[in-house]
Amino acid sequence: MNMPHQFLPEDEFNTKLAANVYPADWVNPEPSEKYNLVVIGAGTAGLVTAAGAAGLGAKVALIERQFMGGDCLNVGCVPSKAIISAARAAAAVSNTGKLEEFGVHVPVGTEIDFSKVMERMRKLRSDISPHDSVKRFAALGIDVFLGQGRFVDSSSIAVGDAKLQFAKAVICTGARASAPPIDGLDTVPYLTNETLFSLTELPKRLGIIGAGPIGCEMAQAFARLGSEVYLVESAPGILSKEDPDAADIVKNQLIHDGVKILCCGKELSLAPSSDSGVRMSVQSEGNGYDVTVDELLVAVGRAPNVEGLELEKVGVEYTKKGVTINDNFRTTNKRIFAAGDICSPYQFTHAADFMARSVIRNTLFFGRAKHSSLVIPWATYTSPEVAQVGLNLSEAKRQNIEIDTFTQPMSGVDRAILEGDTDGFVRVHVKKGTDKIIGATIVASNAGDMIGSFSIAMTQGIGLGSIANCIHPYPTQGEAIRKVGDLYNKTRLTPQVASIMKRIIAWQR
Repeated sequence: MNMPHQFLPEDEFNTKLAANVYPADWVNPEPSEKYNLVVIGAGTAGLVTAAGAAGLGAKVALIERQFMGGDCLNVGCVPSKAIISAARAAAAVSNTGKLEEFGVHVPVGTEIDFSKVMERMRKLRSDISPHDSVKRFAALGIDVFLGQGRFVDSSSIAVGDAKLQFAKAVICTGARASAPPIDGLDTVPYLTNETLFSLTELPKRLGIIGAGPIGCEMAQAFARLGSEVYLVESAPGILSKEDPDAADIVKNQLIHDGVKILCCGKELSLAPSSDSGVRMSVQSEGNGYDVTVDELLVAVGRAPNVEGLELEKVGVEYTKKGVTINDNFRTTNKRIFAAGDICSPYQFTHAADFMARSVIRNTLFFGRAKHSSLVIPWATYTSPEVAQVGLNLSEAKRQNIEIDTFTQPMSGVDRAILEGDTDGFVRVHVKKGTDKIIGATIVASNAGDMIGSFSIAMTQGIGLGSIANCIHPYPTQGEAIRKVGDLYNKTRLTPQVASIMKRIIAWQR
């Protein structure tokens, strides 16, 4: 069994993590005569598919060539949010101007111990890892095989010398960071999400290429922890998939936190510097910048993990964006399905989870669950957070969908005022002339928690007018959700309706 790369540094927490997600002493089981389902890839999509199918009585094999838990546990959601939580704590005590407003005085000399920040992250990651461990899934009755899986034909997969026969197979191998075409990138050392969390010393100067969710989250976090951060983005602004005014709120906060944002970045080139750093040269909004950073994070570019699967043997088509599926998650081979980042533009852990649930129905029970029917929210965990579900303004316009839009500023929500977090809003789009919700955007300190209300509404067909009837505790930020419903209901009070109501009231005198 060939071991994948090691977790660094080799401390007690990473040792525990490795023992759970890729134990060195693991011996692959003898294959069963035939499996109802063989799942390739043990990230979120693969784990949910395997566990769910096994729980329903199916005979399941699970193949993983890297680490159980995939990106989310090892190099994605879990470690990044641990660092973000530490950065928020650091920001709370370093923002002395805001603290003075609350009557809180922080002593001069407060320090941040970056090594402890990263040690805490590694501890929490290792504490979570038993949930995704080889032993846990083996205990569920799943045959776990560590190694490279490769298709032999449309009914069998090989792992090493073992050959696994299957009725159906599911590809859940995910995606990975890839190198974008940047001049000089091949001449310098750089970090991706797969190596960033191995740092033990805070980079004095950190360059980040790409102002998407990962780039913005890490730029803010490392700036709050003490790095001098340069965030380079080729587009005019940051978070290009969000509403421009939502992205601008985050941009202003990043600038407040000390991030130097170089938008409209053109002619970016990289080269080694004389002090073992990386020299970045870029044109931004008409100005030239030539800066040297100690570490460089590339936070743009993803590639599907299709290598080694030998998909050509079984007629499974794929592109540079991933495996090709129809709306029922079936690939171009009728016996092989796919779920998660390998086949979907929605590369989120929760999206992979629910795609996997659909795949279980479609593979084992002849279901017809559709990818297009999933209502998938997402959130960027900057401060403030930005959360989105359904269509935003630009997407509705692109699809020629006529909408009515209602926006409740957080400055009109008492809890936000009391917390001092009034930058942001709750915005809802409904189909024109109706209260059918087709999209929502929230910018708030806990937008990721709040967006679920609109996901429920869209999934269950609850209109915006009905949301106004839902009582929220006072004072909470969630009141903004009810208030935006009130905004819709006010539009129903037309002059004619108002006239009728006045007459009814007058008649009762």
